Amino acid sequence: MTQPWTVVVPVKRLAAAKTRLRGGLPGVPHQDLALALAVDTLAAVRACPEVAEVLVVTNDARVAETARCAGARVLPDVADAGLNAAFRHGAAEVAGWVAGLTADLPALRPAELAAALHTALTGSPGVRRFVADAPGTGTVLLAAPPGVPLHPRFGPDSAAAHAASGAQPLTGDWPSLRRDVDTPDDLAAAARLGLGPRTTALTTGCLIESFST
Repeated sequence: MTQPWTVVVPVKRLAAAKTRLRGGLPGVPHQDLALALAVDTLAAVRACPEVAEVLVVTNDARVAETARCAGARVLPDVADAGLNAAFRHGAAEVAGWVAGLTADLPALRPAELAAALHTALTGSPGVRRFVADAPGTGTVLLAAPPGVPLHPRFGPDSAAAHAASGAQPLTGDWPSLRRDVDTPDDLAAAARLGLGPRTTALTTGCLIESFST
């Protein structure tokens, strides 16, 4: 039986988000690009059949308005507390199955997210599970069953940190789920998978110029 998941997606203030991507698309305002990544991520999560609710944690008014229009619930972030605090803050609002997801997955396919969440239901009961990013060092998804704290360890080498904290890695053929975007090279790799519509609208005509030289 399919379990109704709540997915928590923290989004930084756009002015401070995705700093390594700044200037990656000439002529495209950085805040517009950061917002596009989040919008396409949220649209894919909303389209995932395993997901009952999307909870966006943010203090950015533009993000909050866009997220509400997309059908997500918005929770104000704890000011200057950081990404892991935002994940904990959102997860504390959830009584059932909860997954923390990064907001920089513009190529995400709902079917891949559904497969990962379904896989997270299997295995040892009461255990957190995570999906590493494409390089294998970071984390894009952290899931916990009801009654189990999320205990996020996002940041440098978060895959190892999550494993050390007792979370079990999930493996599967989920390239769009693993492809987070922190740099222009990451964005080019995501484009090869197929970007969501909001990011595509910004990158059309820019990717060849930016990444082919």
